[in-house]
Amino acid sequence: MTTISEQPGEPFRISQLIYDTRYRSLTIQMIAFILIMLGLGWLVNNTVENLAALGKDFDFGFFGSRSGYDINQKLIEYSSSDTHARAVLVGILNTLLVAVLGCALATIFGVIAGVLRLSKNWIVARLMTVYVEGFRNVPVLLWIIVIMAIMSESMPEPKDFRGDDPEATMIAGSIAVTNRGVYVPGVVFTRSLGGNETAATGDGAGETVPTGSGLDWLVILGVLGASIYASRVIAHRADKTQEETGVRPKTGLIQAGTIILPTVAVLILLGAQMARPELKSFNFSGGIHMRNSLIALWFALSLYTGAFIAEIVRAGILAVSTGQTEAAFALGIRPSSTMKLVILPQALRVIIPPLISQYLNLTKNSSLAIAVGYMDVRSTLGGITLNQTGRELECMLLLGLFYLVTSLIISGAMNIYNNVVKLKER
Repeated sequence: MTTISEQPGEPFRISQLIYDTRYRSLTIQMIAFILIMLGLGWLVNNTVENLAALGKDFDFGFFGSRSGYDINQKLIEYSSSDTHARAVLVGILNTLLVAVLGCALATIFGVIAGVLRLSKNWIVARLMTVYVEGFRNVPVLLWIIVIMAIMSESMPEPKDFRGDDPEATMIAGSIAVTNRGVYVPGVVFTRSLGGNETAATGDGAGETVPTGSGLDWLVILGVLGASIYASRVIAHRADKTQEETGVRPKTGLIQAGTIILPTVAVLILLGAQMARPELKSFNFSGGIHMRNSLIALWFALSLYTGAFIAEIVRAGILAVSTGQTEAAFALGIRPSSTMKLVILPQALRVIIPPLISQYLNLTKNSSLAIAVGYMDVRSTLGGITLNQTGRELECMLLLGLFYLVTSLIISGAMNIYNNVVKLKER
């Protein structure tokens, strides 16, 4: 019986880290990493020494001290006697509010404008072109200021709503658009899981209403999220049944009930009630007060970003072969259904990647809120808190970390969605 013995391999030599192409790239990367770490270490050490020379230390204890300033627009209870940490939390929530509302509205504007810009109606297509080119080529800060000026100077005063029937002058009898902001119906809770918080109902009204605690809203959002997930599971099982049998079971009512019933049950348990704004004294009270600064920032960022999204949507639609449209028309599918069911689903694989960048830009552009007095995290942590405490390094590091984490979360969520809708290859 013949045996074949393996030849001993060539022993490893230090010189291979430089001259052997198998190891050279790894060597260069390790050297670059070490140099970067040494550079960062030198910067941190130099910063600490300079702060020590100025009599400062690197400390975050200032978050526990009294803030001493008010915030006009807030989602949770806050007063000037609360800590800087509470003020920063209010600013973070205000930033996230603008980011979520802005991304949603910008997507609506962008999709509508992008589709209509390809319309065969000359007037509609040209109007969308004017919108896109007008907003894309003017700095967003100017649009924020313009919309703020329109809201403050052109809208009626609260006293103009006085009369025998003030609700008749309000939109749908429950929405008041004034030069002090927009008043809309809001949800109040008579029972709370974590102790009811209160919020002022109007400027100078001196009246407060229970708004529920953060735990209440977390429970509501958790139940809503779980219900949506359960609805998606039902839809997925229906898809599998259709693939196996060719017949899709009717699940529309079941999915709607899965989402609506649990959420409504939680709201009933918390004693949720609708509070409409009412004119009292010199201003409205009750409901939700959306200040002009919030409205101006929200609409300006949405219109500005929507113009860029419109071009992304238009490019995505044009990337789909015209044969897809012709085939849909040959099957007798109407143009609106063709766009919704055939063109846009295929265009998503082109639209989603650049759309992520626009969502990130909108979130970071929200830092312009200071121009109209909207108290976001830039105004609280990077503004008043920084000036009062003198902790510029700590505040700027935390502010940068917040935007970094927020951007990574948005990017990660959109990348997951992109993997779901992208074209699957066999």
